[in-house]
Amino acid sequence: MVVLVPRQVRMSGMTGHVPYYGGRFTPAQAYAASHPQGVAAPPPAPAPAARPVRDPRSALDSLDRLLADGVVDQQEYDDLRDRITGA
Repeated sequence: MVVLVPRQVRMSGMTGHVPYYGGRFTPAQAYAASHPQGVAAPPPAPAPAARPVRDPRSALDSLDRLLADGVVDQQEYDDLRDRITGA
């Protein structure tokens, strides 16, 4: 009788709490997976960047250029100007 055993089971890495995945783990990764308390915590996520404060005067100048170039019409210009000035 012949017993067929998958290659992964025959590998010597099939010991302990870390399974052997056909060579996907390096010995260091296998050790880290079987000793989670020894693994350093990932660095904390960086704080979200603050939105830059934009000068309302430069925004109004840009809006004036858009009106002069014909990108926005007068109604859009008035709506956007009210949003910028907070009126």
